[in-house]
Amino acid sequence: MKLYVKKVKNSKGEVKEWLWVNFIDNNGKRQRKTLKLLNTKANKKLAETKIIPALLYKLENNKFIEKEVPTLDEYMKISFEMNKGTRTASTQYGYQVAYDKRISPILGHRKIDTIKPADVKLLQSSLVDVVSPRRIKNIRAVLNGILSDALDNDLISKNPVSATKTIPLNDSEIYPFSMNDISLILENSEGQNRNFFALAFMTGMRSGEMIALKWSDIDFFKSEINISRTKRMGIEKCPKTKSSKRTIDILDSLKPYLQNQYELTGDKNSYVFLNQDGEGYHDIRRIRDSAWRKTIEKCGLEYRTIYQTRHSFATMMLSNGEDILWVSHTLGHKNSAITLEVYARYIKSKEKKRGSFLEEGLSSKIESQTTHQFVS
Repeated sequence: MKLYVKKVKNSKGEVKEWLWVNFIDNNGKRQRKTLKLLNTKANKKLAETKIIPALLYKLENNKFIEKEVPTLDEYMKISFEMNKGTRTASTQYGYQVAYDKRISPILGHRKIDTIKPADVKLLQSSLVDVVSPRRIKNIRAVLNGILSDALDNDLISKNPVSATKTIPLNDSEIYPFSMNDISLILENSEGQNRNFFALAFMTGMRSGEMIALKWSDIDFFKSEINISRTKRMGIEKCPKTKSSKRTIDILDSLKPYLQNQYELTGDKNSYVFLNQDGEGYHDIRRIRDSAWRKTIEKCGLEYRTIYQTRHSFATMMLSNGEDILWVSHTLGHKNSAITLEVYARYIKSKEKKRGSFLEEGLSSKIESQTTHQFVS
């Protein structure tokens, strides 16, 4: 039995040296096992004088039992349970859905120590034509979390996710609707659905913010909407960032739709948008998977996620010369630099001669000096 040192990078990116042993088991199979001890003089002595002799005794007496390595499906349950206390219920649910639908069918049956970087690449490639690059990144994060826990508990020697590149988040994610598209969508929807879509297109609000909106948040007199909460999977919570908590303008074009909605649910003194049971929506999925999808199909438009209403608001406002600071605040961005980074190409360039103020300012000064010299 040979003692050796192995460098292992943990989930935080830290590289540490651990003590491992290399030996042949009773079945003639080569085994490499971690002793779960850092490479120090004291630990080496402990390994050589106590741990290795104990392992040799087990081998000689056929008492060495190989520990069964769990499959990804099996270890997922352990990992999710370990992290339950640090995740919100909605986050845990989202992770579970991503795992069950996208990861488990491809890698769930595999022993966790047999999953290689090539398998992670294969998983990502299988999703390219199915979901957005951002969604692939989220699915990858779920797998990374499970395998990071396995690494921290010495069940694997390396996390294969860290050895693969992420799918780039490219410009294709922004696919805004045109003014004609928006008009078509509103014309082909009715009642509460039309009012909901109008609010989305004319404020850029996130879907969770819209289903969490209450009539007490809307001030028709001041033409303002106060956004102070979001909702997902039936759970209300504060927006994820400080800047997301904001007060935005009600545009004149939006007022008729909000007034129509008030006639439908205003007397309930509750959420602005209610389901068929007269209750607030549990999640955006009900609207997204039914009314939204059916309306897009009815209009004959290529399907786009409901999140594109937010992109549509931003690009529509910026391309028509609206102040970027106002747009940034309305979207709930931390600062205009974030807005600029995402939507720079949509900002309308004014047709003007650049630097004309220099020409005008300097020429007048030169003319003044010339006149002064002539008079002198």
